Amino acid sequence: MSQILVEFRSYSGRNAGVADVNDRFQLVSESAKIFFLFVVERHGAIIRIGLEPMTKGSSSKRWLQRQEADEYVKRARAEGWRSRAVYKLLEIQERDRLLRPGARVIDLGAAPGAWSQLAAGIVGPSGKVVAIDLLPMDGISGVEVIHGDFRDEQVYETVLNEVGERTLDLVMSDMAPNITGTRSVDQPRAMYLAELAADLAGRTLKPGGAFVAKLFHGEGFDDFVRTIRQSYAAVKVRKPKASRPRSRETYLVATEFRL
Repeated sequence: MSQILVEFRSYSGRNAGVADVNDRFQLVSESAKIFFLFVVERHGAIIRIGLEPMTKGSSSKRWLQRQEADEYVKRARAEGWRSRAVYKLLEIQERDRLLRPGARVIDLGAAPGAWSQLAAGIVGPSGKVVAIDLLPMDGISGVEVIHGDFRDEQVYETVLNEVGERTLDLVMSDMAPNITGTRSVDQPRAMYLAELAADLAGRTLKPGGAFVAKLFHGEGFDDFVRTIRQSYAAVKVRKPKASRPRSRETYLVATEFRL
């Protein structure tokens, strides 16, 4: 029987979140959580919920212990951030200074909203932050939230119409596919999301704007980076300290967009 290691957390007493080893965090309603458990169990998987493992496997206990001992999880809870992922963007911000007061920003794959939290605090009332995710997300002061699947053409056009062409200073994407564990399936899905984000950036960024996107090392990674270099003066690939060591994720940081 296969095992999927996830963690459920609560926000505002209404939603639960699922975090996996790649630090992908998803909010689901209580009814969705029950359905999720039902579906996964029918496929022969065991799910770990909260801090009480359903079985006593030593590997699951070690994972839960690491999760609770994780310094970034503790800091996020103590400092009021919606997820540990904020520290990835904080490190990128400290090195590359992409966010600034008055900037116009879109956050793709935003839920539960830690990146949007940080962005809104920096851009301030004179700026604009638009967050989009398929998953429900509690509101954030100073952030406009669009719920929808960014892969859907109609949703994509809704986002494009909302922000307009050549109006944004920064497009940031922390999107990732639902992981199946099969790299030949997961990698193309991840690259497709990165390509969609890059396409939106190419249509909405002002000259001189910036693009940040989560990537996973694997097939298509090098070609994607080469393609991005054609449209930006500087392109870097970063592995923030908050990225889990076992994860293949990295972040592409492209600056000085040019037409």
